Amino acid sequence: MGEKIYKTMNRTGGWSVAMGIVILVVGISTGIGCIVNGGILLKRKSQITF
Repeated sequence: MGEKIYKTMNRTGGWSVAMGIVILVVGISTGIGCIVNGGILLKRKSQITF
């Protein structure tokens, strides 16, 4: 019984670490993309007409 719980906890911990890394990479990529797009918009704001 204890060994089954240990294996389950081990797998869950591994998946948690893996998902944390994936979420971190996606978050950083999204943040960098937003900063770049915002900079482009600010650079071209004089060209925008309504």
